[in-house]
Amino acid sequence: MPSPKHIGIILDGNRRFAKRLMLKPWKGHEWGAKKVEALLDWCSELGIKELTLYAFSLENFNRPKEEFDYIMKVFKSEFEAATKDERFEKRGIRVRFIGRIELFPEDVQKSMKSLMERTKNNTNYTVNFAMAYGGRAEIVDAARRIVKDVESGKLKAEIDEKLFSKYLYMEDEPEMIIRTGGDKRLSNFLLYQCSYSELFFIEKLWPEFEKEDLVKCIKEFGERERRFGK
Repeated sequence: MPSPKHIGIILDGNRRFAKRLMLKPWKGHEWGAKKVEALLDWCSELGIKELTLYAFSLENFNRPKEEFDYIMKVFKSEFEAATKDERFEKRGIRVRFIGRIELFPEDVQKSMKSLMERTKNNTNYTVNFAMAYGGRAEIVDAARRIVKDVESGKLKAEIDEKLFSKYLYMEDEPEMIIRTGGDKRLSNFLLYQCSYSELFFIEKLWPEFEKEDLVKCIKEFGERERRFGK
């Protein structure tokens, strides 16, 4: 039975989880971050070689200031802790951030760059955090880079899908995408790369997601017939 090597996950439901606990909505992001740590363990055990996690969209910059500042503190703390975490070296986990990360506060950018630098030579597993990310923005940014290279004379080849994909934030395509939280839409996530991804929509909120849910999705993936338009 085939299993996916690359999974994308839309991490939805942190705020609703906190509200259930009668806490301020943004407190849920702490539980969400801890669940990501557990997810890395599960994927290592299950042989998933690449993960792309939708962690912060471009639209999320419009969140209320108190919530935004809180989320930035969570990001900075988690990325700094990961930089010191020996498990990334032992397991060979490479971390990448895809999106317009220059939009983040400088201290958050610094923690991102430090984590990427420390793990850049690891080759067993890859974790992509989609941050300040939007699928449409990714396509626009790729087009802008192509225009720039054409104008400079660096690019002369005919532009086709293979070439275009090299200008995206991420060239790899996930075989399956999971969204937690009950909503059944992609919300601007990996619009180019998900052309033939198998989609899974889970009612559980992200902090409630467990290994058994991941295993269930992988099992169903193996049972689906992927025809790629044929």
